[in-house]
Amino acid sequence: MELRRVVVTGLGALTPIGNTKDQYWEGLISGKSGAAPITYFDTEKFKTKFACELKNFNPTDFLDRKEARKMDRFTQYAMVASDEAIADAKLDLDTVNKLRVGVIWGAGIGGLETFQDEVLNFAAGDGTPRFNPFFIPKMIADIAPGNISIKNGFMGPNYTTVSACASSANAMIDALNYIRLGHCDVIVTGGSEAAVTIAGMGGFNAMHALSTRNESPETASRPFDATRDGFVLGEGAGAIILEDYEHAKARGAKIYAEIIGGGLSSDAHHMTAPHPDGIGVMAVMRNCLEDAGIQPEEVDHINTHGTSTPLGDVAELKAISEVFGDHAKQININSTKSMTGHLLGAAGAIESIASILALEHGVVPPTINHEVVDENIDPSLNLTLNKAQKRDMTIAMSNTFGFGGHNACVLFKKID
Repeated sequence: MELRRVVVTGLGALTPIGNTKDQYWEGLISGKSGAAPITYFDTEKFKTKFACELKNFNPTDFLDRKEARKMDRFTQYAMVASDEAIADAKLDLDTVNKLRVGVIWGAGIGGLETFQDEVLNFAAGDGTPRFNPFFIPKMIADIAPGNISIKNGFMGPNYTTVSACASSANAMIDALNYIRLGHCDVIVTGGSEAAVTIAGMGGFNAMHALSTRNESPETASRPFDATRDGFVLGEGAGAIILEDYEHAKARGAKIYAEIIGGGLSSDAHHMTAPHPDGIGVMAVMRNCLEDAGIQPEEVDHINTHGTSTPLGDVAELKAISEVFGDHAKQININSTKSMTGHLLGAAGAIESIASILALEHGVVPPTINHEVVDENIDPSLNLTLNKAQKRDMTIAMSNTFGFGGHNACVLFKKID
């Protein structure tokens, strides 16, 4: 069976450095930091007092007020980003065969704030179980793609992938394969997350996973820097329209890039820590290259998982050096988490969008906040430090890894 080609025809982004895909791109190439003191709740007793929140975002600017109240923030974000992507793809909802349009979405946690608030309200009461009737529908992780499909009438496959921070990359790979195999013509994919909450910050602080650079939040996310001390929590959504190439051509759609491969693997090592030698990361990149049918020497750019944690950054770069050999020195490597923070289940989506736009514009966004060289990192690697770099590129890779040892990798190719 000959596999169908799959292309990207629409993008939508809602991020801490821009509330549209164009604003997001402008933030990326200018090296903008999205980190700032938390405004959602009182952080006086928290170890970490900052995060990468959305700026100037009001859900009722985009959604009916009554409908917005029925949604957790992660679903609101999904609706806004997917609306932008669908409009960007110029998908005609009156003529497209909706039986062959699906929604496959990623969320690592889902409605954490809804769950938190309902439980706190119950605990503060007299023991009577007075719960909001929308508690469960707001909280469950699969409700985001459900709402996207309900609004647009999409009747193809509809579900959520949950693999911690690899969730939206997993969603994209599933979407790629559904279209490749001929089961769908179009899939809305991506991911959303809204974990900047009391429970989210408290939980990650308890794990010692977050940076505590409270005196300088904007410089706290510093992948590959010797003084990095943990990741910065972010929130938002990224939406990508994947489409059968022939279907896209027939309707005259703009094509951003072709998605040529996806790889998955497991570290099988530790609940939260990466394998120190990057064995699982090596496997996922090799699986992705094999799936795409390309050689390592063809890759021009890698947007790393690069969370700004002491162990993770080193393990990933070791794996890149092992898989790509001498060619690793010719690759523009970066981490856009230095600007957006870590969007958990939405990370794979927004970082794939960054990779796609890098191919389109011929510019690699920088890894900001790098000041001190880490002696454990190969100095010959081009980590695109502190300033965007122009480069004519053909193929870009995006890596995303999650707690539990979940690894996902996707490859995009520029179409002339």
